[in-house]
Amino acid sequence: MSGLAAALPRLLPLAVTWVQAEELEALASGRTLSDVETQLAITVGVQHPDRVRIKVVDQIPQPDHPELRAIGIRTGLLGPHIGGITFGHAIFIRQGEVCNRLVSHELRHVYQYEAKGSIAAFLATYLEKIVTVGYDHAPLEIDARLYERDAP
Repeated sequence: MSGLAAALPRLLPLAVTWVQAEELEALASGRTLSDVETQLAITVGVQHPDRVRIKVVDQIPQPDHPELRAIGIRTGLLGPHIGGITFGHAIFIRQGEVCNRLVSHELRHVYQYEAKGSIAAFLATYLEKIVTVGYDHAPLEIDARLYERDAP
């Protein structure tokens, strides 16, 4: 994936812009966390669970930009098999995939965004690891898997 790593500095600003726009849309139209989901958020370290919105969708959003979309699919970040994805305080979950285990995983990504301080800072770290060590071995994915819970 060395070609992806070389392309990352050029594509990162496009990814940040896309993720920010998707987050705004989901924050405006998504639902608040249930009581159980709020407890999961607190358990995994989210500082502002009241800001989190979950948007249940038929399909996980994909960027219009063809190169971003292709890289997302190639790295395993996007595609028909993805059950959920987090953009800042917005969590997109595919219809039929909503469960505490997935929600807690995605909430841990919310925590990671909060810890990094911005979408741009999170994506710079996250995407660099995805393209250099792969999705399954990326430290922020490993961390999120460690916080998966069936109940708070």
